[in-house]
Amino acid sequence: MISDRISADPSRMAGAPTVRDTRVTVSAVLGQLAAGRTMEQLLADYPYLERDDVLAVLAFAAENVQRELPFVAA
Repeated sequence: MISDRISADPSRMAGAPTVRDTRVTVSAVLGQLAAGRTMEQLLADYPYLERDDVLAVLAFAAENVQRELPFVAA
């Protein structure tokens, strides 16, 4: 599902991962969710996004955090 919805193109948004060939970046969606916006609010703000797009963003982030950031006990 992620590869169908998330892509990175050097000619779009400086190569940042985006949602389905839009100019909406993964980080923009994550930032909105981190700021407390609900999925429903996010979808209302970006009517061209679908619920599965937001879920793909979350899956993409989870996959990349796991791969890139080793767990360090506090």
